[in-house]
Amino acid sequence: MRRREFIAIISSAAAAWPLAARAQRPAMPLIGFLNSESPGPLAQLVSAFHQGLNETGYVEGKNVIIEYRWARGRYDRLREMAADLVRRQVAVIVTTGASPSLLAARGATREIPTVLISGEPMQDGMVVSFNRPARNATGVNLFTDPLSAKRLDLARELIPNAAAIALLVDPNSRESMIESSEVQEAAQAIGQRIIVSKAATELDLVPAFAGKPASLLISGSPFFTRRRDQLVALAEQHAVPTVYEWREFATAGGLISYGPSLTDAYRQVGTYAARILNGDKPTNLPVQQPTKFELAINLRTAKALGLTVPESLLARADEVIE
Repeated sequence: MRRREFIAIISSAAAAWPLAARAQRPAMPLIGFLNSESPGPLAQLVSAFHQGLNETGYVEGKNVIIEYRWARGRYDRLREMAADLVRRQVAVIVTTGASPSLLAARGATREIPTVLISGEPMQDGMVVSFNRPARNATGVNLFTDPLSAKRLDLARELIPNAAAIALLVDPNSRESMIESSEVQEAAQAIGQRIIVSKAATELDLVPAFAGKPASLLISGSPFFTRRRDQLVALAEQHAVPTVYEWREFATAGGLISYGPSLTDAYRQVGTYAARILNGDKPTNLPVQQPTKFELAINLRTAKALGLTVPESLLARADEVIE
């Protein structure tokens, strides 16, 4: 081989090496984030999800890409959104919000690992066991329904002589209707009268407050979460002492809330998604139970309502907003 030809061959090979290396370099993993609601009210929770990713070494835009799909309350869009994430070959699907988003993810794939937040993941058919999920899904069980009786107790502690306590439920939410049954059963056991109001649209919300019940419980529902500020404003406008499920209502001006920490749940979901990207299988990641329950009391709101919060209740609070 002539010297000139040999040099040309070596030069061509050297030029091709960087291209070959780039071609073999794996693309950034892709996470599909599916939620039945809107991003605005959940911005703080999405930040907690990012925190969980970061704690496990993943930063959005740096070494992982996140495809967000927000149904904004249009549950009929969830199935196509889930199918689109599958077509994009995401490495893991994170699904939060109402049960329809979980069911859409399950209907779209039984292969892609799915990390969820759910009040009843076994009833939703997402897992068969908390300790060993045994399917392609794992995540966090919020364990919300058994806390309904606790929120009823809080309402009675705030307004001890209430002849009747109102309960607002979303008839389109399975979780909300289960909570309604839990509250009514607990109330019957102690002889407390409950008045149930149903709200499926914004117009349905006003009558629940306009009747000025002695106290009002808001059941857990993505529909209500999406209208958090409106519910808090109605409670203030009609001077109704109201008990909520999530801390985010109390920080927005609601009187009192009690429930598991959503922030902690979203952080844990981020951690699990990162672990799956690192090679863990959902079947080896037990469904997490909440370990942090938050009692938040807004004293500014109590003062505006002319309520004196019992010292025994303040002593138990995790957060007092003054």
